[in-house]
Parts: sequence; structure tokens; C-alpha cells
Amino acid sequence: AFISLDGSTDVKEEDNIPNDFTLDQNYPNPFNPTTNISFSLPVDSKVRLSVYNLLGEKIAELVNDEFSAGTHTFSFKANGLTSGVYLYKMQAGTFVTIRKMVLIR
Repeated sequence: AFISLDGSTDVKEEDNIPNDFTLDQNYPNPFNPTTNISFSLPVDSKVRLSVYNLLGEKIAELVNDEFSAGTHTFSFKANGLTSGVYLYKMQAGTFVTIRKMVLIR
């Protein structure tokens, strides 16, 4: 079941240019119903940020777009998801990383 996000999510940008690709731990964590996910890019990059259940099934694609170098924060609303542990994965060029988040209803 793929989750469609409503129009109230957004990505915020900061002006500092980081030295490395990073994907920060979401906050708050555990969360209900909204959490923030931040990532940093040392260069302009195409970024894909997706959420998976523990079976490895993609349940939401949060971001799939070009971003400028810097730090970006995405607000994720987990409408329609049940309580549990989820994984979020960031791909930017050859950089790939995964983090865990917990949703409590």
C-alpha cells in the first residue's frame, strides 16, 4: 500500500554548505503523527528519500528531485500508517544510507 502525501509537506533549505552527504535521525522519534527528516548535500544532487516497512516494501516516496548543496528538512506526515518501526532510505548519487524511525499511535 503506497501512501500518497498531502500538499502540506515541504522541504526547507539552509545556506550552509556541508562537507559530506548526511542523513540525520528523524525528530521527534518516536513520533505521532509528524516527524522531520534532514539531509545534507555537499554538491547539487538528485535525491530520492523513501520509507519502507520492515518487510522491505516501499510505502512512501517522500522526495525524488534535484536539490542544491546545503541542508534540507522534510516534514513527513504518517497518515494512514500503523504503529511500528519503519526505515527511511536516502540515495544521492552514489551515497546511500538507511535510518530507523518509530511511529506510535
